[in-house]
Parts: sequence; C-alpha cells; structure tokens
Amino acid sequence: MTVAALDLGRSRIGLAVSDDSEAQVFPLGAIERRGGRADFEEIARCLRDYGVSRLIVGLPLNMDGTEGPPARSARAFAERLGDGLKLPVELFDERLTSFEAEDRLKGSGTRRKANKAAIDAIAAAVILEGWLAARARRPIID
Repeated sequence: MTVAALDLGRSRIGLAVSDDSEAQVFPLGAIERRGGRADFEEIARCLRDYGVSRLIVGLPLNMDGTEGPPARSARAFAERLGDGLKLPVELFDERLTSFEAEDRLKGSGTRRKANKAAIDAIAAAVILEGWLAARARRPIID
C-alpha cells in the first residue's frame, strides 16, 4: 500500500510518498498554494501515478500538545481533502518536522532560501516516516 504525506504551510504544501512495501519514503517536492479546489487538484495530479491509498496530513500542534488555529485549519483541510480525493486521511503530529528537515539539508551546499520547497518535501517525508514508525509499534488487534 502506498501512503502519501502532506506538510501544510502557508505558501506551499510539501509532498512525500512511501513505496508499496512502506519500507522507504521519498520526498516528491512541494506545490505552491493557490487555495481550495486548486490545491486539491494539484495534489491529486502529483500523486496520480503512485497509487496512493491513504493520506497523512501533518497536524501542527503547539509544543505543549494543544491545538491552536493552525491545527484546526489542518483538520478542516484534511477533511475536505479526503472528501475531494475520496481517500482516507489521518492526521499526525508534525511538531519540529521543519527543523529536522532543515537539519537534514544542512550539508547539502545549497542555500536555505533556494531550498524552501525541498525543506517542505523533506518535512512531509519526516511526517510519513513518523507515521509509519508509530503504526509499526501499534499492537495488532484481531
């Protein structure tokens, strides 16, 4: 099963996918946000060839675990996205994913400003890696 993750930002949405076995995660890139249906259509276009069966949307919780306006916005986006793409959507805590993404890019030799889309895509990959790891730790219930 291929799973995709989204890192929602004000300007861009980072995208990442797993392979069919869910053993590897690949950052795809980022799309520029235009709003509403246009964002959903662009996400669908980017994911079309991957056979995605589930979407994971980063939930930007406050550091104390509470939800503020960005988290409520992500919840609403995730619900509309699932309805629009006819796929199940789960939310996953994305605290500090952008920092981890920046850290992964530090030695790459490219400037941070030129790498904003790459950071967003890697942040989506970090979200997906976290979701896959958490899922692997869940007990199997018959």
